[in-house]
Amino acid sequence: MSTDPAYTSWLDLQFQPPARLGDTSLDADGVARHIHDELMLDGSSRLNLATFVSTWMEPQAQKLMVEAFDKNMIDKDEYPATAAIETRCVSIVADLFHAPGLDPGDPGTATGVSTIGSSEAVMLGGLALKWRWRLARERAGASTARPNLVLGSNVQVVWEKFCRYFEVEPRYLPMAPGRYTITAEQVREAVDENTIGVVAILGTTFTGEFEPVEQIAQVLDELAASGGPDVKIHVDAASGGFVAPFLHPELRWDFRVPRVASINVSGHKYGLTYPGVGFVVWRDREQLPEELIFRVSYLGGDMPTFTLNFSRPGNQVIGQYYNFLRFGREGYTRIMGALQHIARWIADELAALPGVRMIADGSAIPVVAFALDEELGYDVYALSHALRAGGWQVPAYPMPEGAQGLSVLRIVVREGFSGELARALVQAVGTAMQELSQGGLKPRKQFMH
Repeated sequence: MSTDPAYTSWLDLQFQPPARLGDTSLDADGVARHIHDELMLDGSSRLNLATFVSTWMEPQAQKLMVEAFDKNMIDKDEYPATAAIETRCVSIVADLFHAPGLDPGDPGTATGVSTIGSSEAVMLGGLALKWRWRLARERAGASTARPNLVLGSNVQVVWEKFCRYFEVEPRYLPMAPGRYTITAEQVREAVDENTIGVVAILGTTFTGEFEPVEQIAQVLDELAASGGPDVKIHVDAASGGFVAPFLHPELRWDFRVPRVASINVSGHKYGLTYPGVGFVVWRDREQLPEELIFRVSYLGGDMPTFTLNFSRPGNQVIGQYYNFLRFGREGYTRIMGALQHIARWIADELAALPGVRMIADGSAIPVVAFALDEELGYDVYALSHALRAGGWQVPAYPMPEGAQGLSVLRIVVREGFSGELARALVQAVGTAMQELSQGGLKPRKQFMH
């Protein structure tokens, strides 16, 4: 009688992973183990300091999300409880951003939608801006040719995609040495009658800084009052939308600024939810043209929808709702305060290392960015590579147009990144810099030692 090996299966004997559909079915446990083993080659998500995306959630939230994998968000008639939860999430986000005219007893009074991250939310916000501009130009009997969008060269690539896909001219405002956000005066010079909107970022990808929304609005108010174009603002709050209300409640960047028409935010970043979920909310229904809303009846009810994606699982929205109920304002404030405390500690410790020049110290959102002096004899790319040898993923990248002579390393501090991990990271940076200065890297047994 023969027995199968304790581990080895047919899959385990293949030197090339299957890239064609096999002829027969395979054992479920064997397939799962085979894929699990391949995934071990990925880096640890918890040590991936490149990403803003959440890599840790409470087990209760994970269980709820698993239970909702099979629910299609678009089937609102079949899954009314999930649909109601989505509506409540949109209302919570709109209220957090001070949308006017909300009825606390009716979540449906908020204007917005959940999305697949901020990428889809950006597309929807941009489309609404373009549509409103075009309708206004048509009513005035003016040309609707050559629409443009004013934004900084520091925007995330999804804005470039929006402009290309939907035929909008991007007017990129350059950065400058020592300045990595746009200014109100740059906006004043860039807008004209063909400008569909201005994008201001709350928590830039490069440095985590906040752009001056209120000052930009003041400039646009002055232009409109003097007979110039009446241009609205969209705030890209993908990274900072779930940080600023809790750490910087006095900062006026949201719907408290009347010229802000729409805001996008990523629930899977500092909303603390696994990828991918985002939201886009509008000041009121007037900012979302009715022509962009479709009504779908063949799924069992008359359902208005304004999304680019159709079928998608409901589990991310369920996870986000869990976080909203679980943490509340007190919990989010405590968590964001803890993350900022860790980020500021990392910044202080790294700034004390010879040759380190701090660019962003985590005081806006929990993001640290730093450069290296040329005199060190190696650059940020060498240091990034050296850190990866110890398991740390810390990205190095050049700054955007206007400041492209500078390259930096960025550390994103997220939920699940403890003070002990921060200590180990700082120690790893110091060790890697010392070894690089000596002309090479010595093998390290474990990153924690």
